[in-house]
Amino acid sequence: MKIFLTGGTGNIGQYVTLALLKAGHELVMYSRTPERIPQIGQLKNVTMVKGNLLDMDILGGAVNGCDAVIHIALGYGLTPLEMLMHDTRPTMCLLEKAEQAGVKNFVYTSSTAAIGNLKDGTDEQSLCEPDTLYGATKAASEKFLLGFRQYYNAQAVRGRKVSMRRNIIRPGYTFSNPAFEGGASQSDKRFRDIARSALKGEDIFVSENQCDQFISAAQIAEVYTKLVESDFNMEIFLALGETLISWAEIARWAVALAPGSKSRILPPEGDKPQKPVHINVDKIKRVFGLSFDATEALKEHVKWNVEREQKILSGEPVHDVYHVW
Repeated sequence: MKIFLTGGTGNIGQYVTLALLKAGHELVMYSRTPERIPQIGQLKNVTMVKGNLLDMDILGGAVNGCDAVIHIALGYGLTPLEMLMHDTRPTMCLLEKAEQAGVKNFVYTSSTAAIGNLKDGTDEQSLCEPDTLYGATKAASEKFLLGFRQYYNAQAVRGRKVSMRRNIIRPGYTFSNPAFEGGASQSDKRFRDIARSALKGEDIFVSENQCDQFISAAQIAEVYTKLVESDFNMEIFLALGETLISWAEIARWAVALAPGSKSRILPPEGDKPQKPVHINVDKIKRVFGLSFDATEALKEHVKWNVEREQKILSGEPVHDVYHVW
């Protein structure tokens, strides 16, 4: 299958790239900075196309001849209009161009942020009530994608039906060590800050209540591969790990890796015990047979962050792993 992929050099996308190539697919990769990771463009069955999400003529033209689209890249903004123009609008452009080009399957990367306030037992059927601009633009893109079932011939006059399958993945907290030199990690810098504090022997203020169902980028790549190869249509899949892991536990791992560290792990002021929220990820297990525990990969990620901060503190150069908009 020939797959058009956006965001293929990012936190999630670099591992989706590797998984799709391993599965025997051909990739057309769209990137604003292909020179950041030249190794990817040199891989067999990879064609690189340079462009920004706002370069809509380039973006739309690059899908011609592709069987599927996986859209991972994120456009960002500081205001509602910027988020609309930088993320939702390019997504709709790509969606429409893909349908016009005869693409058979479109996989969109949303987020648990589209749901908003997560409650215990939240699943794919939960109501979307986003409480951030990021969540709002993801929820809006979801609704456009699911509502794109036909064109109109005139106002309120329905036209031809859309033939392209459209599906959604909602990742939770996805982390990665760079898969290539110059590759990305997640843009959240809490891992970096914890590692740095542990090496400097500073107290680390994190809560036992602050937990996430972490999933590694290599693990979530399995979900993308299964979905793009499927015949599903109009489906949403939450993609998170089964296991809740606290940021306090992550801090303890970091301190244990920092030689002689005197750092204490302390709760923030006013912190009170509370029941952690567990999101229901039964659907990917039931449909794809996938269930993830990211504990060992997370320990490796903490180790990678500690080793990286050791280099920085000693004055060694390191490449920028925070690929932000």
